[in-house]
Amino acid sequence: MTVCFETLLNDVKQKVIGWRRHIHAHPELSFQEQATADYIAAELAAFGHLKLTRLTPNSVVADLQGAHPGPTYALRADIDALPIQEENDEPFCSTVPGVMHACGHDAHAAMLLGAAWVLSQCQADLHGSVRFIFQHAEELPPGGAQELVDLGVLDGVEKIFGLHVLPNFPTGEVGLKEGVFCASTDNFDIVIHGKGGHGSMPHLCIDPVVIGAEVVTSLQNVVSRRLDPLLVPVLTIATFQTGESYNVIPERVRLAGTLRTHNNLVREQVPKLMEQTVAGITAAYGATYEIRWTRGYVNGDNHPDACVIARQVIADTLGQQALKEIAQPMFGGEDFSSYQQKIPGCFLFIGSGNEAIGATYGVHHPRFKLDEEVLQIGVNLHVGFIRQLLMNNA
Repeated sequence: MTVCFETLLNDVKQKVIGWRRHIHAHPELSFQEQATADYIAAELAAFGHLKLTRLTPNSVVADLQGAHPGPTYALRADIDALPIQEENDEPFCSTVPGVMHACGHDAHAAMLLGAAWVLSQCQADLHGSVRFIFQHAEELPPGGAQELVDLGVLDGVEKIFGLHVLPNFPTGEVGLKEGVFCASTDNFDIVIHGKGGHGSMPHLCIDPVVIGAEVVTSLQNVVSRRLDPLLVPVLTIATFQTGESYNVIPERVRLAGTLRTHNNLVREQVPKLMEQTVAGITAAYGATYEIRWTRGYVNGDNHPDACVIARQVIADTLGQQALKEIAQPMFGGEDFSSYQQKIPGCFLFIGSGNEAIGATYGVHHPRFKLDEEVLQIGVNLHVGFIRQLLMNNA
């Protein structure tokens, strides 16, 4: 890096920590992030050279037009929190009961603010433009990414890059998976209607609890016996709801769960196989059923061309040893995939694990803790993308 960038990146360190701690202390749930977006917009407005747009009340888009003509690239951060009660004891813990930044989105927003501050100081050297996307509602389908895409946030953008902290890797490592890196995320509800009655006379009833139990077991045969083993998805029944009495057979049971897959054909095939299974079992007992699907995010798919850029930036910024090529995609979901359906993009996982400070709990855990050393790494990578793409001729 030049002296200019070294100085700027050093100057922004404490600012980024302050932004992250403020956002962490004031979390907001998906589709409710207006105060967070207002705070981010106010900070961005003070940087200079940025044109701010509010495509939704709870998101912010900032455009930095370089002094020289060239393409436009986008950097994205999510800003929503989770319905989790924080169990940490840091002075900047959540001040909102039952709501917590347990997935690092506060860090993502602060990293992108830091990059926007640095790059806005270098507007005269940019051969093109940067679009900073502070996106709402990553945690709750249909997700904020698709809403922003539908509103034109990627119009004129050639590529997009995103980052996510991950305590599975130690601080200083950056994970990259070329191609499909995360799963599609579809949820389902199954209601089985039987015939209730007294527990002492089951022969006069159609017991939906027994039927539901058989459905739970049999649905696992869909993934273990009816699909190619090389394409097996994750099918989880996470909810089994029924009556509350000791001696009353209920009228119905509700099963709910999620389907995660890395293959679009499997994504379409499994719901049909599940319905065949549920239909057969309920018919055998004289019961009826309903199935309702809620489509979630599509597969995240890192484009090879964007991965080439990301690998070079990681090597230039952190050293080649920092790059960790991820062998297998994860079954978690990420709505960054909505951007990748539109333009090439790359999504990286930045290690944030640090046993010495207790930053070992996974994302979505009430004791999730961030190693704040990762903040500067995120800023450096964001800035590195733009230096690589828009400042080679500066």
